[in-house]
Amino acid sequence: MSVFLSSGPHRDRVFSLIGLLSEKLMARNMLLGTAESCTGGLIAALCTEVPGSSRWFAGGVVSYANSVKSGLLGVDPALLSAHGAVSGPVVEAMAKGALGALGVDASLAVSGVAGPDGGSADKPVGTVWIAAGLSARIVARRHLFPGDRGQVRLAATLAALEAVADLL
Repeated sequence: MSVFLSSGPHRDRVFSLIGLLSEKLMARNMLLGTAESCTGGLIAALCTEVPGSSRWFAGGVVSYANSVKSGLLGVDPALLSAHGAVSGPVVEAMAKGALGALGVDASLAVSGVAGPDGGSADKPVGTVWIAAGLSARIVARRHLFPGDRGQVRLAATLAALEAVADLL
């Protein structure tokens, strides 16, 4: 993923956020895990770009398909049917599932419509739900990011890193 952010204005911001997050996690002797859909593992890849990340990053699940969300993360299929994959209840369940499945102290989950198609009137392209989890506390928030697929995925990555850093 270093090629994805080999240069440009976002590189410094991403790695500054990862540095802050790693400091907070290591100070508490905690591990982070991810459950990613629309970011496709980008968050995990960027976290592991940092030397020594194994001290605070355990791993992640790329749960692009609903069957993976339910099978590996334990998301209730009824939640997926009722709310859709891009929803607050589903990302909350993904974050909770990552805590258990990965055996971590903190988690983040992302599900969205990165585009260029797949949007709808109630969930247009750029709609992304992000949840950060810490033990029993899970906080979810809806975002609407402008731009093309790459820009939406990068914005979601930044917002997810901020969300878990804020929760800590």
